[in-house]
Amino acid sequence: METVKRGKTVLGLEINLILFYVGAACECIVSVSQPQYLEVDHTQEAITIQCSYSHVGCPVEQPRSLWFRYGAHQPENLCLDGCTSDAGKFTVKEALTQNQVSLTVNRVTLNDSAIYVCGIVLPLSKEPGAKRTGEGTMLVVREMKGLHILLIAVLSLLSIYMTVVLGIFVVLSKSKSNSLRNKETEDSQKKSAWRIFQEIAQELYNKRHVETRQQSISVKYHKDVMQI
Repeated sequence: METVKRGKTVLGLEINLILFYVGAACECIVSVSQPQYLEVDHTQEAITIQCSYSHVGCPVEQPRSLWFRYGAHQPENLCLDGCTSDAGKFTVKEALTQNQVSLTVNRVTLNDSAIYVCGIVLPLSKEPGAKRTGEGTMLVVREMKGLHILLIAVLSLLSIYMTVVLGIFVVLSKSKSNSLRNKETEDSQKKSAWRIFQEIAQELYNKRHVETRQQSISVKYHKDVMQI
């Protein structure tokens, strides 16, 4: 990590020397900002690094953008020809009315991991503040390892397993619910039949009781008549 910091310091000095010789009249200050870190998978087709800038006290002129890359080898000056075509390795787009420029790295490979620095120059100004670079964006291109693929496969199988278990639970719950409902219906029917049986038995008992009472009254009446 210390080596990277020293490298960025050296890179900044070299870039500022380059920018010093690019400039050529009016006092102004330029500020440049860009993301510190970007991470991308090597299977991604392209990655875009944004760079925004602002300036105060500067002449009305069109700024010029410069891009540098600091990787495992010596710093590189990128897009000296402008990189306006999408067919190349790099593509630079400028939205000067919005104070923004961008660098797109096409056909990303593992070798594209590096620190990308954005520089803004106002060519008509000789002031040191008219030439500025950002702090650099560390681009990390990662390769998907076999462990990641295995993890994705395990998660997929686990998802399928949970879906199957949930389906079985739902089916069993519905089956149990239907069984309880059927049992309740059967018990209700049994209770209803028993109630009907009790009502019939009570009615027969009442009828028999009435008949027995009438017979008793009739026998008593005949005895009374005979005594008279």
